[in-house]
Amino acid sequence: MDIKLSQVANLYEGARPVTAPKPGGEESGNAFAKVADGFADMLQNAEQTAKDAMVGKADPHALVQALAETELAVETAVTVRDKVVEAYQEILRMPV
Repeated sequence: MDIKLSQVANLYEGARPVTAPKPGGEESGNAFAKVADGFADMLQNAEQTAKDAMVGKADPHALVQALAETELAVETAVTVRDKVVEAYQEILRMPV
């Protein structure tokens, strides 16, 4: 069997893991910052909608929708936080 090193290298390069960063992709820190900014903006918009509803400027339907979106966003953030804490605890349990 004649196997050339260049063929093996090409096959290995083609089998790059899915988790590897894509060339030219944005950094994970920037992506996280964008998500955090979007979360903060959404919370501010929901708060403003609630204030407007209290003084009669906003539709009650808009208030309910804003509260539902906020609840979903907070639940998502808590779930992500729980997963990060769980991963950190798993790392701490690893033998050195």
